[in-house]
Amino acid sequence: MNIAEVFRIQANTHPEATALIDTWYGRSRVLSFAGLERASARAAALIWREGLRPGDTVLVFHPMSAELYIALLALFRLKLVAMFIDPFAGREYIERCCSLYPPRAFLASPKAHLLCLVSPALRRIPFKFTMGFPLPGALSLTYGDSLNPYEEILSCESEAPALITFTSGSTGQPKVAVRTHGFLRAQHKILEESLRFTPGDVVLSTLPIFVLSHLGSGVTSLIPHADLRRPGAIHAAPVIAQIQSHQVTGIEASPAFLECLVRYRPQSNLILPGLKKVFTGGAPVFPRLLDQIQSRAPHAEIVPMYGSTEAEPIAHISYSQMQLEDIEAMLSGHGLLVGPPVEAIQLRILPDEWGTPLGPYREAEFTAKSLPPGEAGEIVVSGPHVLPGYLHGYGNQETKFRVDGSIWHRTGDAGYIDTQGRLWLLGRCMARIEDDHGILYPFAVESAVYHNPQVQRTAFVSHRGRRILAVEFSGHFSQQDLTSLKETLSWASIDEIQVYESIPVDKRHNAKIDYVALYKLLDKR
Repeated sequence: MNIAEVFRIQANTHPEATALIDTWYGRSRVLSFAGLERASARAAALIWREGLRPGDTVLVFHPMSAELYIALLALFRLKLVAMFIDPFAGREYIERCCSLYPPRAFLASPKAHLLCLVSPALRRIPFKFTMGFPLPGALSLTYGDSLNPYEEILSCESEAPALITFTSGSTGQPKVAVRTHGFLRAQHKILEESLRFTPGDVVLSTLPIFVLSHLGSGVTSLIPHADLRRPGAIHAAPVIAQIQSHQVTGIEASPAFLECLVRYRPQSNLILPGLKKVFTGGAPVFPRLLDQIQSRAPHAEIVPMYGSTEAEPIAHISYSQMQLEDIEAMLSGHGLLVGPPVEAIQLRILPDEWGTPLGPYREAEFTAKSLPPGEAGEIVVSGPHVLPGYLHGYGNQETKFRVDGSIWHRTGDAGYIDTQGRLWLLGRCMARIEDDHGILYPFAVESAVYHNPQVQRTAFVSHRGRRILAVEFSGHFSQQDLTSLKETLSWASIDEIQVYESIPVDKRHNAKIDYVALYKLLDKR
């Protein structure tokens, strides 16, 4: 079954209901489910007329918008493969990705087409389309408005590829993650069950795959009026205005995005009483942020989610379900609570042997190797929405293994299951510190440090045999503050606290520590 059939059901069931709201030239733009269906069918007609056929890959460079989802649904309808590369990863990365999986068409915003000036790989792509103003050598999808809609949705098997993204392994070489039509349907079902939004809800979302799921559930998605390339530096005022004017009932966003909203200080204290649910993930979510969100949205269920490119979601928990002893445990070195695994996933904790290939195992052998509650190790998962492998098998040896034929994924994260069946994160396996003081993972320390209201960002690492706590303060601090912080963390045996004006973070979420950049800073001290 083609994933596009899921979206057509919504257009037939409640055609006039709002599917997408975004901002167009400073004004709100509303697109119904029927309108989305018509627009995608016309775009499909143009793409088909130009000669693309099932199995062809289309590289898509466009920010979240109505145009992006019109294009995606058109590609799915024609059994084409949508391919995404992070354009901010640099020209060399784009060249490598295009060599691993050469696209046949390039579909992008007019601004993104400027990348063709510096990228030979993009210039070599034979078909070029723009989502907006026509450009020399690129056909605008708006020309499809004059064509008869391509009504047919091409049938396809579950194993047919639908969506391609790239993720980097420990070597930095891109790995090609291929999501099939069957995988997207399974992921949609699990997200629908986990998020529990229904038609009538209006959800502001910065997470593209979540919006795709909402389109299959009849839920209205509001795309924030913000530059999502830098979620940690957005202007909060226009987003707050959207939330209030469109009576938003839910938010799905990264921690960095939500931090911008909770820091917003209008003349009066901001309260968003209409919010019912707030989901956040893509980076560690510490208790302080959950408390800050709850103060802004007193009636909302606040839910941190844990997942990855290869498995989304893995686990989640409502902030209201966290007990006082859970918060105290997170502040005293026990890690970060992310809740019970979702029902559709199998999750085990294995001894931390990151960097060493695993398996294959017989079921009994695997069960015996799995660690009991309370013991920390590597988190491994399996299930219908867990990516079974990468293109040509590159990266499989690093992250996949088999148990009686079933494929399991190694997350590369360390953690443990408590006696209630809940997952606690400790940090990346490769970030484990093992020295004369024992074994310690970064989240154990960072969860405790983030409780300090003066701390904007922190990272705990081992550098040249010393345990270093890097701290970025949000305001003024004194030597006494550093001494007090070190005394509070005496159990972590920290050798030194180093203060930085800005601790580097990843470009995508603006929340995960960029360890390569951080170590360069440490080397300069």
